[in-house]
Formats: sequence, C-alpha cells, structure tokens
Amino acid sequence: MKRRKIITILVILFIIFYAAVFLYSFESKNADELLMTDVGRLVPTKVKEVKQGQETEQIKEILQEAKENKLHISIAGKQHSQGGHTYYKDAIVLDMTTYNRVIEVLPEEKLITVQSGATWADVQEAINPYNLSIKTMQAPNIFTIGGSMSVNVHGRDIRFGPLIESIRSFRLMNAKGEILHVSRTENAELFRLVNGGYGLFGVILEVDIELTDDVVYQAKYEWIDYRQYPQYFRKEILANPDIDLHNSRISIAPNHFLTDMYVTNYYKTDIDVNDYNELLDEKYVRRNKFAFGLSRHSDWGKNFVWFVQKQAFKDGKEEWISRNNVMRPEVQFLDYDGKNDTDILQEYFVPFDAFPEFIDRLRDLLKTEKLNVLNITVRYVPKNEEAYLSYAKEDMFALVFLINQGISQKEIERTGDVVRKIVDLTLEMNGSYYLPYYHYPTKEQMKTAYPQADRFFQKKREYDPKELFMNQFYEEYGR
Repeated sequence: MKRRKIITILVILFIIFYAAVFLYSFESKNADELLMTDVGRLVPTKVKEVKQGQETEQIKEILQEAKENKLHISIAGKQHSQGGHTYYKDAIVLDMTTYNRVIEVLPEEKLITVQSGATWADVQEAINPYNLSIKTMQAPNIFTIGGSMSVNVHGRDIRFGPLIESIRSFRLMNAKGEILHVSRTENAELFRLVNGGYGLFGVILEVDIELTDDVVYQAKYEWIDYRQYPQYFRKEILANPDIDLHNSRISIAPNHFLTDMYVTNYYKTDIDVNDYNELLDEKYVRRNKFAFGLSRHSDWGKNFVWFVQKQAFKDGKEEWISRNNVMRPEVQFLDYDGKNDTDILQEYFVPFDAFPEFIDRLRDLLKTEKLNVLNITVRYVPKNEEAYLSYAKEDMFALVFLINQGISQKEIERTGDVVRKIVDLTLEMNGSYYLPYYHYPTKEQMKTAYPQADRFFQKKREYDPKELFMNQFYEEYGR
C-alpha cells in the first residue's frame, strides 16, 4: 500500500514536472517566434509583434495601432537584407509578403502594376505570356518588389542602371496614414528618398514598373586577364549593341587567387522567343549547395570547385536561353543554416580604371587577413545619382562577395575588422559600398561613401518626425 502511494506520488510529480517543462517550452517557443532575424542571422532582436498586411485599410490600422501604443513600425519582405533593416527592438514588424497581387499588365505600354509584396517570380509569371521581361532585378527572382526598391538593386543588364530607372511611379502610405502618389513629377523628392530608402519613409503599396522585350540570347563564355578587364569591357562589351547582359567571376581558389577570371556575355538573336520562353526552375540545386559546402570548409574544396568551373565554362562554349530564364535563380546560396557559422554578402563599387589595382591590393589584404570568401561576382553598374543614397557616382564595377563567418561575437568583430579595411581601400580609390548588409562599416565610412547621408536622414525626420518607421540600420547610422 505504501509502495503504491509512493508510485502515485512519483507519477503525479512526473506529470507536474512534464507539464511545467511543456508550458515552459511552449512559452519559449512563442517568445522565440518574436526573436526576429534576417538571412544573415547576426543581429537577432526581440520584436513586439509580426503582422501581415493584406489590404490597405488593414495596413493603415496597423500604423494607427503603433502610434496609439507609441511603438515603431519596421517593414519586412523576404528579409534578405542582413543588417537589421527589416526589424527593430520591440517594434511591430509589418510583413508585406501577403500584399502580393499582380494588378495589371499593359503589354502595349510595357508596364506592370503590382503590389509591393509580390516577388520578381510573380512578375515573371505574369509577363512571360506577353513576351515581356524585367529590365533590372537581382540575379535570383525570390525578392519582393518593395524590398528591391528599398535597396535600389542593380542587375546584369548593362543597358539599364539601378532599379530606380525602371520604376515609373508608386503609391506610398506615409506616417500619417495618408496614401500619396509618388513619381518623378509628383512628390518627386519622395521618389528619390523611398527608392533606396530602406523602409524609412512609409509603406510602399502598388508599384508601376516599366518592362522590356523578352528575347533569346546566345550565351558565350570567355576567360580573360583581369588586368585587361576595363579595356575589354569598354571595347568588347559596351561598344557592342548586340550584348545586353553581362556577368563575370574572379577566382577565390587559393591556386588562382584573384587572378583567373571568366565572363559570360549574352548576345541578342533573331530566334523566336516562343521557342524558348517556358520558365525553367533552378537546376543542379544539390550539386551547387554541395560545391558551396566544399568551398566553405577547405582550400582544396575552393580549388576543386574552380577547376570544375574551368571545365564547365571553357572559352567558346555557347548556349541559348531566354532573357526571363537568365533572370531566374542561379544558386540558392543564402539559405545556409550552419549552427556556428553563416554566409553573408558584402559589395564594393570600384571605378572602371581602378579595377586592376583594386584587385592587386585586395589580394594582398585578403591573404593577410584570411577572410573566408566563397565567391566574388563582378558586375557593371552605370552612373546613376537619382536616389539620395546612390552608390554609383560614376560608371563602376560592383564586386559582390559571398563570405562565410562565425556567428560568435569574437568572429563578428574579426570579420568587421577585415570589412572595414576593404571599405577603406574602396574609398581610397574613390569607390563605394552597398548598404543592405551587416553594419560593419563605421559612420564615418558611411558618410564618405554616401555624401548625402546626413541630408537623407534629415529628410527622414522631416517626413516622419516621430520616427514611426524604424529599423536597426537607421539606429546605427541615422539617429
């Protein structure tokens, strides 16, 4: 009898203990859901709430609720910016990915109207039947229109500059809950502030985007001397009207560190686009992830991956592909979820003729600092100073770095030291760097790279004096 009582007591204690653990786990899970981060995973932050915007009135109510409760609003899309641009401590995060309808395609005008939470993939699906294509976007098509506008992306098309060039107009909900029509002739200052404005001036609603024709390209690969790249680009690429798209990579493999370089040029053809316009999904996902895995953790892996690329993209190799399919995902490189490390992006803009010297000095710097660079893509960015925070004050080459780093504070500080040295080198050569990534650069470096930064942040406070729209980027550089 006594034994039975003991067993009963033990069972009850176990149930109580289990229930306590369950409740704690449940509460922790709910709490963790409010621990917001982005794809870089370096700045996790507890937010007040995440709310999805599906209708204009609903978005207005969310803004009003934030004002009544003296809370901030952060605006999020796919959250591929990596420096806390889409959230803020104890703020309401407005998730715009559900505000994603394609409203209208006007084939004759080559114009599409979409809600800002739609992705480039949504746009491609809508315009492909009309043999139309996007002018400027990132290489993958997974990002939202509003997010792409907020960072003023650039792309592969050498005939079109940053995204701001192909935005005709948009509707913006400001801090008062008013809906403004914004274009180059109406609320023109906001046009220059919101494009490349990192969600600090209001909620982008519907967007009118100018399109171009979808065509079939003949893709050709060439291996070149990096020291001749500026001259090659001017004479062989820019001067050739048949080339629309261009991309290049320079080796990060230790055996050919920042010396080997190959380019991909896309030549217009007269082939009927209807023979090639079926939208294709990404190929070789597992293979590409495996390759990045090898590069991530060993020098021999980097050498092997570059060897494979040299075999795959030999001089003179050709293939035919539609413009819309060129602008599909290449490699799903930002979904790495390491326990102790993460992949981040950094990007530097270098004037044309400074490219060879920049590469030589970068090579010396990186050999000393041992930064784990997985890939460097080189793109052309033509001069465009329309946005307040413009990064191309002259024709530039953009070097997009994919970097693997640890997520401990020590590793963050170590990577930061190297990044600031690269930024110093870039600024010394009259270059710039891209703002959507982790805030390693100092405020002084930021203001040097973006001379209108102080005025930009001043305009932020004029349009939003109570700072309803907030994020960690503004906290770091603007307040």
